[in-house]
Amino acid sequence: MEITTQMIKELREETKAGVMDCRKALESSNGDFQKAVDFLREKALATAAKRADRQASNGMVELYSHGNGRVGVMVEVNCETDFVAHSEQFIKFAHEVALQVAAAAPKYTKEEEIPSEVLEHELEIAKGRAREEGTSEALLEKIAQERLEKYKDEVVLMRQAYIRDDKVTVENLLLEQVAAIGENIVVRRFVRWELGELS
Repeated sequence: MEITTQMIKELREETKAGVMDCRKALESSNGDFQKAVDFLREKALATAAKRADRQASNGMVELYSHGNGRVGVMVEVNCETDFVAHSEQFIKFAHEVALQVAAAAPKYTKEEEIPSEVLEHELEIAKGRAREEGTSEALLEKIAQERLEKYKDEVVLMRQAYIRDDKVTVENLLLEQVAAIGENIVVRRFVRWELGELS
């Protein structure tokens, strides 16, 4: 199948990958757009894995206020160099992360940050709900674990569905940025305040 300039342009708009990478992805997928997107995402994962151990000590703190000052967010996003920290693409990514935190109200950046007592408490709640619904003891653990995974998807920033595209997680979005920019990028921490909430 012939790979047209229009096909490459559309794939670039969707994935932010380079022209040659888009051409290669379309060629390897025989012109299938979705397979080409998957190909580029897998490549982004591999690229990100190679860069994950590189130090990311530059970056920025993005501040965002939403709903006429009803919600405020501060997010620290790090990268390897000052040059990238001032690039339009990096700044836009940091802003998107701040929007995500404002809209989806995560409690943790990564799964490892959830205290074990919180996980145990949520697991007990899930088991209690399953018992109330009449779930057999044989299936209880499995259903409780599934509900615990859903809980993590809601409260962990990296596991949340991206607010602009629910087929992509925030972690996928981060990995795409790592592949496109060519540096390790880390969402270090965030704080979210909502007017009237008790700390």
